[in-house]
Amino acid sequence: MEFDIKPTSIVGFPSNEATKLQQLVDVFNAHKVDNAIKEEYYDGQISLNEVNIGIALPSDLKNLRVSCEWATKTVDVLAARSMFDGFVSIKGTENKTLNAIAKNNNLVTAYKAACKDELKFGCTFATLSADKAIKCKIKFHSPQTAAALWNGEKDRIDCGFAIIDTVPDESKENTYTVSHINYYTDKAIWEIIRKDGTWEAYEHKHAMGRPLMEPLVWNKTSAKPFGRSRIKSTVRGLVDGHIRTIANATIGLEFATSPQKYLLGVTDEQYESLINNKFKAYVGSLLTATNNPDSDKQPQFGQLAQGSLQPHIDMMRMLATQFAAETGLSVTDTGVINDANPTSSDAILAQSKTLVSLAEELNSGNGDALEHIARMALAIAENKSLDELDETADVIAHFKNPAMPNVASTADAAIKLASVRSNFADTDVFLEMVGFGPADIARIKAQEQRARGLALIEDIDADIN
Repeated sequence: MEFDIKPTSIVGFPSNEATKLQQLVDVFNAHKVDNAIKEEYYDGQISLNEVNIGIALPSDLKNLRVSCEWATKTVDVLAARSMFDGFVSIKGTENKTLNAIAKNNNLVTAYKAACKDELKFGCTFATLSADKAIKCKIKFHSPQTAAALWNGEKDRIDCGFAIIDTVPDESKENTYTVSHINYYTDKAIWEIIRKDGTWEAYEHKHAMGRPLMEPLVWNKTSAKPFGRSRIKSTVRGLVDGHIRTIANATIGLEFATSPQKYLLGVTDEQYESLINNKFKAYVGSLLTATNNPDSDKQPQFGQLAQGSLQPHIDMMRMLATQFAAETGLSVTDTGVINDANPTSSDAILAQSKTLVSLAEELNSGNGDALEHIARMALAIAENKSLDELDETADVIAHFKNPAMPNVASTADAAIKLASVRSNFADTDVFLEMVGFGPADIARIKAQEQRARGLALIEDIDADIN
């Protein structure tokens, strides 16, 4: 994707905003290569040429690709435990406006993809805008299509931009060029559109008092407010080592399949015959040779010892153990079996504690970001500022338990709670804990209400009669 823009040449764009946009473009371009590398590792598109250290692997195999899903699992296994389930009002009341916005934007599904981008690159960005049909549109953008500047004093985004649309580049085949970006500030959203080779800016003011852009950040530090990627250099190094080991093991297996043989003391004619028919000599069940008339000695046949694959297996086990320690995943997730693999349910649970802790940390940070997004969405939908929102806008992002307990254990806990806490069995939380989904809960409550209505009618008929 080609992105060439000079902010100072944008028609109708203020010079002070052009300066900030240029900073954003510089940030975007500075991280472009690193983000592309992380995407390659996530997709498993790493060739031997990129990991070869030039000793055991022949250069003729430099374009050979060995699939490795370790970087993918580094992201996906943790993201799978961050299960956003919608918003819950602090007051316990339903906010129909927010629920409608979340549903119309497929927010639960969109979050799953955004969470993977967040872990892959270190952060991802949510942008908001007014929409006549659904009141507020929410979109997520990875750092491959967006950038932002951080305001340390306000502890939030100072400004940012996101690529909205692209068009085919007529000068280059299979290449797209940016045609539309949005630039977000405290007071406005600037639509910057390319028309006939010229960039033009259109201002849409708002009263939010902050950019309509919110980051979801993983592993944030004071030095890195936009977080750090799960596919960091140490993880990539372990992936490189695994690819090299698999390649070496594959080559070793080829030699083990066709072991080196030798035949000493043959005549020139016999030598030429063997050289010209190597494969036939290898697969033939019978190899014959007469005495060498020059030396009057019988040819001697032998076979070199086969190389062992055990060193490669040991290396894979070592790399898998290091990878598990680095990422918080279990050794089982790498697909390598060794003595570190758990043998009981208790051992499996103990090995997943680190991953559960990471998921809880992820949910905590993303929960705060989603609550900011929800409040801004309500302000846009109700055409208010954040300060003008009432208490119904105080919501909490709800996540399912990252430990993923089985239904039997949660149901048992729910029943025990209901025995000591009155009316708990009448709540939706109780039904969720015993294993019912939102659709089942809605049906249960509707049928219970219908049953109560029929009972009331029967009581009234009985009193009349």
